This record gives sequence, C-alpha cells and structure tokens, in this order.
Amino acid sequence: MLAGWALAALVLLVAGWDAIRVRRFADADDAMRLLEVRDWLGGQGWFDVAQHRLNDGDFPMHWSRLVDLPLAGTMLLLRPLLGAALAEHVALVAVPLLTLAAVLALVASIARRVGGDALVMSSLLIAGLAMPLTFQLAPLRIDHHGWQTVLALAAARAVLGSPSARTGVLAGIALAMLLTISLEGLPIAATIAGIASVGWVIRPSRGAQLRALMAALAGAALLLHAATRGPRFASPACDAMAPAWLAALSVAALGLLLAKTVERRGAVMRLLALALAGLATAATIAWAAPSCLAGPFGSLPPLVYRVWYRAVLEGRPLWEQEAATAMTMIALPLLGVVGAALGWRQTRGEARERWAILLALVVAALVIAVLVTRAGATANALAAPAAALWLAAVLDRARRVERPLPRVLATVAALALAAPGTLAGIVVLKLLPAGGAGVDIRHRISCTTALDMRALRPLPAGTVFAPIDMTPALLVDTPQRAIAGGYHRGAAAMARVITGFTAAPRAARATIVASGADYLAVCPGMPEMDSYRRLAPHGLWARLERGERFDWLRPLPVRGPALAWRVIRPLPEGRSAP
Repeated sequence: MLAGWALAALVLLVAGWDAIRVRRFADADDAMRLLEVRDWLGGQGWFDVAQHRLNDGDFPMHWSRLVDLPLAGTMLLLRPLLGAALAEHVALVAVPLLTLAAVLALVASIARRVGGDALVMSSLLIAGLAMPLTFQLAPLRIDHHGWQTVLALAAARAVLGSPSARTGVLAGIALAMLLTISLEGLPIAATIAGIASVGWVIRPSRGAQLRALMAALAGAALLLHAATRGPRFASPACDAMAPAWLAALSVAALGLLLAKTVERRGAVMRLLALALAGLATAATIAWAAPSCLAGPFGSLPPLVYRVWYRAVLEGRPLWEQEAATAMTMIALPLLGVVGAALGWRQTRGEARERWAILLALVVAALVIAVLVTRAGATANALAAPAAALWLAAVLDRARRVERPLPRVLATVAALALAAPGTLAGIVVLKLLPAGGAGVDIRHRISCTTALDMRALRPLPAGTVFAPIDMTPALLVDTPQRAIAGGYHRGAAAMARVITGFTAAPRAARATIVASGADYLAVCPGMPEMDSYRRLAPHGLWARLERGERFDWLRPLPVRGPALAWRVIRPLPEGRSAP
C-alpha cells in the first residue's frame, strides 16, 4: 500500500507541479478553506466560521471545523521549522496526499476483506488511476470532498466486517463525522445504514451491528455538533447538521432499538419494524424542519438559482455534464458492479454475503453519482475493490501467455484496463466533435486563472465588487474585502453581484453603490464573465468589455489582464465636487 501511495503521490506531484509552485487552486472552495484556517489560526473563534471579509460576515458558513484540524495542525507543526508562509504551502500539499494514503489503505483493506490478498494490488492500481478520485486527493485540493470519501470507505469497511456491535460502533462514528463535515454525505450515509438494515432483515444475527451503528451515529453526531457549533447548537439549518437532523437520527436509533422485540419473529416482521422506524424518521424531519424537504437550495432566489446554481456542475446530475466527463466518472463504478456481481456468483457462505454487501454499496453509490456528480469520487473508491476482481483475472491470464513478447503486450494491455474511466473519456473525446469556441474579444487580454486577481493587492484596502467565483482567490491573495462568494447562505449578496454585472448601467450603478463597494474588479475571459455577457449582452459587464466607459467608474492601473475601477459615489445633496 505504501509503495502504491508513493507512486501515486509522485505522479500527482509531477502532474500538478506548476499549480503547486504558484499555489493555483483547482476550485474556489479550496481557497476559501485556506482562508477559514488562516482566520482561525489568526485568532478567530473555533465556533465562529463566518468569513468576516465577505459581505461583513453577515452569515456563518455551513462548513465544519473538523476539516480545518489536519490543515491547522500541519501548519502549526511545521512553522518552527519552515516559517509560517512555507509551512502553509507544504500543508496544502501534504494534507491531501495523506488523505490519499488513508483512501488507499481503506481500499486495500476492503479488497482484502472481500477477496483476500490476491485483490489488494489490483485494487490499489485501479484506485490510484481513477481520475474522479485522485482529482479530489491531489495537492492543493484541501476542501472536504477527500475526507468524505475516507469516512464513507471507513463506514463501508466496518459494515463489511463481522456483524458485531464493535463494527457497528465504528461505522456509526465514521458516518457521524461524515455528516458533521457536510450534509452532502447524507445519501451515502443513508445508503450504508440502509444496507445494514436490509442485512438485518435477511439475517437477524446482524441486529447487534445495526443497533450499534445507529446508536453510535446518533450519539456521535450529537457530541460532534456540540463540539463544533457551540453557541449555535440550536440554530436551525437544512444544509448542515442541526437539531432537526439530530432528532431524526435519534428517532431512527430508538426505532431500531424497539425493533429488537420482533427480531425472532420472521423476516416480514423485521421488515415491517424497519419500515415503521423509517416512517418515524421521515415524519420527524417533516415536523421539525418542513422547509428542508425542498433541499438546501430550495429557497434560492430565482436569479441565483438560474445563473449560479445551475452552473455549479459538480452539484448537477451526470446527464448535464459533458459526455467525456460523464464516462470518466461512471466507467469504473459500472465495472465495479460487474466485478461485485462476479464475486457474489463465485463464492458461498460469509464471503458471498460480503460480496453482496459490496455489490449493493457500489450500485447505490453509482446511482447517487449519476444524480449528483460530486459523489463520483466515493463511487469510484468503493468500486475499486470490486473491479479488481476482473482485473486480477485479466492480469493472471496475460502472465500465463508463453511467448515473451505477446506476454509483455498482453500485460501492458491489461494494465491499461486498470484506468477504465480515462480510456472511456479518451474514446468519447475522439468520437464526438469538439464544441464551438466562445466569443473572442480580441482587443482584451484574458485572465487564465483567478490568480490574476492578485494584481489588486497594492490597492488600498477596501470592498471590491468582484465576480462570485473570483472572490475566494481575491480574499486569500489580497487584503481586500468582497461582496459575495459561491455560498448559498449568502444568496442575497450573490443576487446583488449578478444584478450589478448584468443590469443596465444605471441600475447596475445603484446596486453597486448600495453595496458599499470601493472598487469594481473583473477577470476578463473567465467563465463567469462570459456567462454574464451571454445573459445580458447590453448589461454593464458586456458594455465594459466592449470598451465603453462610465463617469462613475474610474479605471485603475493594475498589472496583468485583471481590470479594476474605483467606484465614484454620488455626492451628498447640496454639495459640489472640489
């Protein structure tokens, strides 16, 4: 496992070296995570997760401090040796790679648990080459997605173990941490708990594991919520752990404890008891937090939903992605389903039961990934041990070829199959025509990444009316403040930014001035700016991009392709300009 991790880490370091060198994040959330850690280490309270340079901190982030712990710990550990700046940079590389090590260790353990030592090497190879997985574990990828995969794998590994109270407790604690980090993990957590429940219906000896799982999940979630939210313990929320969700978990745990009374009365009675516990859990959510039934994005203003949310592709279903991306995401889980089915068919007894559990996990994870693309990393990780079954068989057949040259060629071909997602994506790219080019504003130099916003660093500190996707990089790399980032709790601020860039100049001026902004800044050529131009070809940004000027925006000299203007506020009534 360590050798496989070292090789995968080396590949990721080499492939991402340019980004590592200049600290170019793959996603705005990684920049915001760094900012959260910086602010905490700089004295901001443990329970205070608001970003106070974003719209004056008028809303707390729905993120958890649990993800900040390994980053902050690594930075503090390395500061005496490297200094604060270099310690931070090293932590941004080291923590994701350590998360990768945890994922590979769990994948190897699951493979050994279902198929013995023979599957370990193949599963490590497949996992290390799965792009949807390694993308979330690459250097600088410090947001919570990697840890979600680690905890889902830990829970799955426990459920695949002996059906004891001990494995149930381990699975429950892992799921509690998963849900505390992000409620995005609710579908896979419910899946794992549901598979354990069905296992109990089929075989009552699994009751101890199931009851321990739900009790540990409810208890650990309560403790973690108290430890991470503190004074905001009772605050309602649909997008993070909150009293309503804690109540639902407690009802589920109590329902399964009461279900023990019918454990020996047949599968039908167990199934009925399970259904009643599920109905009681759903009724608890409907009673305690009816607004949450519409999902965390159900209350977004229509403008924000249409312009921002629908453009966040990681939260959209697979059929809304580009074909190559979709195939890269689901090729390995599909082969994992085949591999798990073969394992189930070829085994008997407890081994067959474990393969059945893994098959159910991979199928469910695949369905979740189809509905929400960001779940693809976990689906690929769970599929790796199952897909390893047929890869090991193919490699074994290749090695048994007698003649040396054909044996080498067959082995290389077999190893190429260890990256089914990459192969599928390449095939689709070759078969489908490339998309058309966007509008080319030839007189304008385009930004290549959000790093170009660093040009605003020399400006006197103020509030910048900046694009939503650019804001986290702006806050990380400059002392400026901003209006909105891509965080749904700040939907009103997001609507203000979208309106400011797309409204006619007169209305845009009113919006921008009312926001208190000192500057307006953009990165031409970035996807968000292109979308504003397409959405409103006569709006403020489209006209600025065409070279128009307005007397209330004074151009500022900044280096690079980023553009900045000082916002000239209207004078109070009765006063004249000096």
